[in-house]
Amino acid sequence: MLRYSDMQKSFIFLVVLIGFVSVIDASVPGEWSTFRGNQAQTGVTDASLPEQMQPLWTYQLDAGFESTAAISGGTVFIGGLDGTFLALDLETGNLNWKYQAAGEIKSSPAVQNSIVLFGDESGLFHALDATSGEKKWTFQAEAGISGSANFYKDKVVVGSYDQRLYGLSVADGSVAWKVETDGYIHGTPAIHNNDAIVTGCDGFLRVIDINEGVEKTRITLGGYVGASPALLGDSVYVGTFTNQVMAIDIKTQQILWKYENPDAHFPFYSSAAVTNELVVLGGRDKLLHALDPVTGKVRWTFPAKSKIDSSPVIAGNRIYFGTTGGQIYALDRTSGNVTWQYDAGEAVVSSPAIVTGKLVIATKGGILYCFGIKDRQS
Repeated sequence: MLRYSDMQKSFIFLVVLIGFVSVIDASVPGEWSTFRGNQAQTGVTDASLPEQMQPLWTYQLDAGFESTAAISGGTVFIGGLDGTFLALDLETGNLNWKYQAAGEIKSSPAVQNSIVLFGDESGLFHALDATSGEKKWTFQAEAGISGSANFYKDKVVVGSYDQRLYGLSVADGSVAWKVETDGYIHGTPAIHNNDAIVTGCDGFLRVIDINEGVEKTRITLGGYVGASPALLGDSVYVGTFTNQVMAIDIKTQQILWKYENPDAHFPFYSSAAVTNELVVLGGRDKLLHALDPVTGKVRWTFPAKSKIDSSPVIAGNRIYFGTTGGQIYALDRTSGNVTWQYDAGEAVVSSPAIVTGKLVIATKGGILYCFGIKDRQS
C-alpha cells in the first residue's frame, strides 16, 4: 500500500491549494464583469481564444474610448469619451441600448446581478439595469470617477478623485461608509476576504474593512500609483509612477521585492496580470515586462516600440494587450514571442476583455473591436 510522509502530504495539499487559488482568481470563461476580470483583479481568465483571429465586428464612436469593456450575459458594455454608454450584442455588435452620462466616461463598467455600474468625470456614479439601460440610481462624488468598481456581498466599492474610497449599497446607492485618503484614487480596488485593497496617488496601499469602512493597514509604496492592485493569496502586485513594480505581503505588511528597469526610468500605468508563475505588466518604457512572482526577477521583456498603458490579460498560454502605437498583440506566455498581432492604426489604452472565443478591445480613436473566428458558413 502506498503511504505518504507528512512532508509529502503537505506538498500535495500545497499543490491542491495553489490550483484552487488559480481557479478562484480567474474570470468565468463566459463573463468579464469588471476591469480586470475578477474580484482579485488578476487579469486572468480560463476562457480560450483561437490562435489566429480576425475582426468579427466593429462599432464606431467618434469621441473615442479609454474605458475597458465589461462582458456579461452576451452583452458588451462600454463608455465613451463623449459620455455615451453603450450596450452591444456580443455576437453581432448591434446596439441594444445607449445611455447619456453627465461627463466623459473613462471608468470601466462593472456588472453584478443584472446591474451595470460606472462613473464619469463629473463624479456621477451610475447604476443601470443591464437589460434595458434604465437608471436604477446614481451617486454624486465630489470629483471624477475614473476607476472601475468592485463588489463584496451587498456593497459596491469605488474610488474617486475626491480622495475617498466609497462603500455603497448595490441596491440603492446609499453611502455605507467613506474612507479619506491623501490623494486621487485612479485604480480599481481588489477584494481580499472581507477587505478592499486600494492604491492611489498618495503613494500608499491601504487595506479597508468593507463591513465597517475602517482602515486596517497602510503601507508606504514610495511613489504614486495609477494602476489597480492585483492580488494573489496574501501578495499584492502593482507598478508605480516611480519606475518600480512591487510585491507586497499584506499579512506581514512587508514589501517582498521591488523591480526597476535599469536602463529606462518611466512610469508603470498598466495594471499587472498575475498567476502563480508570472507577473506581467506594460510600461511607458515601451516594454512588456514578465517577472517571477516570488523573486521579482525578469523572465523576459517584449519591445513593443510604443508605450503600453493597456493592462495585459493572460488567457491560456497567451498574453493579450494593446499599445499606444496601435498594435494589439498576443504573446506566448513562456517565451514572450509574438503569436498574433493586429494593427488597429490608432492608440489603444484600454485593456482586453476576454470571454470564450472572443476578445473585445477599444481604441482611443473610437473603434470598438470584437475579435474571433468567423463562422465558415457565413
